[in-house]
Amino acid sequence: MKKITVFVLFVCAGFVLSRAQTTGIGFDIDYTQFAFDRDSNIVEFYYMFDSASMLKVQKDSLFYVGGLLEISVEDSLTGRSIINKQWRFRNQESETNKSSQSFVGVLSFVFPKGVYKCTFTGSNYNDTLNSKSYSETIVVNPLISDNISLSGLELASRILPESHNKNSIFYKNTYEVIPVPNVLFGDNQPVLFYYLELYELNNATTGIPLILNTRVFDSKGKLFINKNGYLTHKENSRVEVGSINVNKFPTGPYTLQVSLIDSTKNYGISSSKKFFIYNSKILNQDTLQNADIKLLNTEFFSLSEEELDDIFSKSKYIASSDEIDQYEGLSTVEAKKEFLNEFWKKRDKNPSTPRNEFFEDYFRRIEYANQKFGTIRTSGWMTDRGRVYVTYGPPSEIDRYPNVQNTKPYEIWQYNDIEGGVQFIFGDLIGLSNYQLLHSTKRGEISDPNWERRIRAL
Repeated sequence: MKKITVFVLFVCAGFVLSRAQTTGIGFDIDYTQFAFDRDSNIVEFYYMFDSASMLKVQKDSLFYVGGLLEISVEDSLTGRSIINKQWRFRNQESETNKSSQSFVGVLSFVFPKGVYKCTFTGSNYNDTLNSKSYSETIVVNPLISDNISLSGLELASRILPESHNKNSIFYKNTYEVIPVPNVLFGDNQPVLFYYLELYELNNATTGIPLILNTRVFDSKGKLFINKNGYLTHKENSRVEVGSINVNKFPTGPYTLQVSLIDSTKNYGISSSKKFFIYNSKILNQDTLQNADIKLLNTEFFSLSEEELDDIFSKSKYIASSDEIDQYEGLSTVEAKKEFLNEFWKKRDKNPSTPRNEFFEDYFRRIEYANQKFGTIRTSGWMTDRGRVYVTYGPPSEIDRYPNVQNTKPYEIWQYNDIEGGVQFIFGDLIGLSNYQLLHSTKRGEISDPNWERRIRAL
């Protein structure tokens, strides 16, 4: 069995952070790799529990809320279990506390070179059936080598330079770096901070400054930031921190990329990190929303035919069969613009306002589905969970069962406001986090009362 060194034990602290509104427990996790030696990297896991989504329990005259974190890591090549451990914590709160306070912490391990399958489950300490799980495959290639290299990027809500708080769980290299495990920025977190480490700088060309290029681009490759800095390399390693004001970025997914370039050797290395921005007053830059929202009540003036087709493709979940046939029979761009204008206009629940709130909400669901339910091969909105989320909105409750013995992972979504209460049951039948709809009590959806046979592990 490979040896894994626990670098920092379980710890937690309270910070007020922004997070997306979801049903069930609010749990998020992220990770970044840093150099350790020529054979291993440090892997830091950042976790967050939203106390507002967790059940409070009274003991004596005090109220407590807490979380249960479970991490399972196995070697993908041998299948051997490397880590299988739980950590529990709780915090005292007032009875009426309804703040968005979150518990944020970090766990650090030293991983030798290899490929690891990791599963993270966050549960309510007082209600362990209320849980959320994530799976991730982590490839560890040692960052210390004979060339210049970069660590992973850690995204943060704030970075305190020259900190004297060496006992802080977030302290490293004279900085105190407060992570954002849900990588969500925007309305309540308008500034994105980032931290990374540079290694083996003495292997660069002597006397020639290195180029440090920082870029931010959206999901379509549009550049929002592109700037260069120049570094002398008197030391073999150093830390770089930065900040980006994102309060004017449109809602949507983005990528931060930092590149270190030795122009003389024609060699460069990059580190990148995806993140999400939610600015409620700024329209998405996805092709589905390239039109000015104010023009929705007239027509989709600015879109190409490809973009119009993309919008309608994503609109089919709420389109009738007649509407689908009608759109597919259109042969001109102008006809498609007119059709989409009328399609969304008649679904506008408040036509007295200049905005079509239904349109905006629908495509926000598309974005959320892409972030939460996507797989390697399939966009999130096209998966079964994505379709249900986009069509019916957030469920009233979600019960997740990622680790039931002799059972494949499955989820039960409950909608209390549809047809007096309906369920959707999804199963991860092939182990790739692509949950298929197995059964639903909603009229018109797939029905298989014997769905449990399909999730039995052989």
